[in-house]
Amino acid sequence: MCLVASAHSQNTVGRWTAERANAWYEQQPWLVGANYVPSDAINQLEMFQAATWNPQLNDKELGLAEGIGMNTMRVFLQDQLWAQDREVFKHRLDEFLSIASKHHIRPIFVLFDSCWDPNPRLGPQHPPIPGVHNSGWVQSPGAQELADPQAKPRLEAYVKGVVGAFAKDPRVLAWDIWNEPDNGNGDYKAGELRNKAELVDALLPQAFAWARSVHPNQPLTSGLWDGDWSHPARESETTKIQLAESDVISFHNYDWPEGFEARIHELLPYGRPVLCTEYMARGAGSTFDGSLPIAKRYHVAAINWGLVAGKTQTYLPWDSWQRPYVMVKPPIWFHEVFRQDDTPYREHEVALIRELTGRGTSAVAAK
Repeated sequence: MCLVASAHSQNTVGRWTAERANAWYEQQPWLVGANYVPSDAINQLEMFQAATWNPQLNDKELGLAEGIGMNTMRVFLQDQLWAQDREVFKHRLDEFLSIASKHHIRPIFVLFDSCWDPNPRLGPQHPPIPGVHNSGWVQSPGAQELADPQAKPRLEAYVKGVVGAFAKDPRVLAWDIWNEPDNGNGDYKAGELRNKAELVDALLPQAFAWARSVHPNQPLTSGLWDGDWSHPARESETTKIQLAESDVISFHNYDWPEGFEARIHELLPYGRPVLCTEYMARGAGSTFDGSLPIAKRYHVAAINWGLVAGKTQTYLPWDSWQRPYVMVKPPIWFHEVFRQDDTPYREHEVALIRELTGRGTSAVAAK
């Protein structure tokens, strides 16, 4: 029996039927990939701004992903890049898509994000804080824009402009409307709006509607990450919106294998494709060895956090915010697959990915 997300039904006009979503998913290979930020970028702004845009590095690193059988990347955008120069930003996204397509990779683009620094600024970004996980990541929209009703037309133009530019582009796999919209963001709590949750909940269905208004061929989603998803009565307000609006259901999980499988069981009754758009935190019990075979068994897309270790420093664990790993390195890497010299962090992991996807080559192992 399929569960039905009845709340917010007024916002689901244009949402794909389950039949259309499943038909789309049947046309896809088993989706395996990573959340991609080039190793020389600390955040979304540095990835795409003119002074730090590095297509050659993108080409090399996406080649590493292709070599182990990955066929998608989840890539975060930022609304200020659109406001700065929309034509240049669209051109850069087109260039990125061409690079990805060369490597048979179809990205999922993330439009908004509620995690980390609530005060994003264009221009040069600060260097990584020594020993700290993801010390330069920024939200989109920032707190100032989120609190300003007059910013809404700019955000609407961003969503419609970006999605509209690539709405019929087969190089784009899907659109992730908002990353972890209900994340409390503890490490930046002092700079967060007190009513952030209410503001995001009000804007989230509008963002879905803006994206739908330009009629994309690709599905829309927003990933669940917290709370109880087993029954509508136990879901948060944000979760209700995400489930009611998403064409395909996506979720995040950094738990042990049994927790990962339990989350899948909570979502399968909705009768739609299920994509895990964040997983793999070795120190928390989430590994390729434990989670990837389960994802394949249920035909759930599996997109881990991180590809090549670099300026995000997400190979360091979350607790580095409380105790930076400066004098001592963690016993194991938290995220990431490759070192900056292109060698795998753990050869067994890339061999497993190649084996399970059946698409990888031995090129990486031969280096």
